[in-house]
Amino acid sequence: MSTPLYQLKAEFFKTLGHPVRIRVLELLSEREHGVAEMLRDTGVEPAYLSQQLAVLRRANMVVARREGTAVYYALTSPQVAELLTAARAILSGVLAGQPEPPGGLRAPAPREKTP
Repeated sequence: MSTPLYQLKAEFFKTLGHPVRIRVLELLSEREHGVAEMLRDTGVEPAYLSQQLAVLRRANMVVARREGTAVYYALTSPQVAELLTAARAILSGVLAGQPEPPGGLRAPAPREKTP
């Protein structure tokens, strides 16, 4: 018996349910990126980015290619970029109609660094 479509959709959206993975997909929506570029643009540690890229690879949302010692990533489908654009439009509409974003949509306060 095959998995119901609603369950597959839930798994798909779980994959999208992480800020670093969303940021990576946004970057890849523009063009192919090398890992070094993504490290700079996401601001996360290499091991953490590697974990998030592995999740996206397992979900077949990104594909990697090696060129010498560099690894480059690209989206497997332009529809991923379209989905992110649609999400941005939905959120812009939702947030425009509210005086203040709900708690789940509010950006976290920056952490203070301890000396």
